[in-house]
Amino acid sequence: MARENGKNIDYEKIAKSESFRQLSKKKNSFLWTITAIFFILYMLLPVLTSYTKILHQKAFGEITWVWIYSFGLFVMTWGLAHFYVSRANKYDKDAQSIIDEFERGAGQ
Repeated sequence: MARENGKNIDYEKIAKSESFRQLSKKKNSFLWTITAIFFILYMLLPVLTSYTKILHQKAFGEITWVWIYSFGLFVMTWGLAHFYVSRANKYDKDAQSIIDEFERGAGQ
């Protein structure tokens, strides 16, 4: 049992609750999905440049698709980071509401 703000909170009991398990399952599903998207798109660059000629075609003037795809990876990384932060904030609020529910005695 841990003390938070002068109250005893049984985090082990919270971790065993159905609401926490559902939250954990949603969060893990999100994390694995975002990780897979990042990894697949990131690993496509060396695969497409080494084994195909797709990205070696000129897109605009002397700029090839490799440069555009590479720049897109930077944009994707920033976008996924911002998306992760917004979702993590939501998961934090959901976790806090579960703790608050137990503090009010609903989990007793």
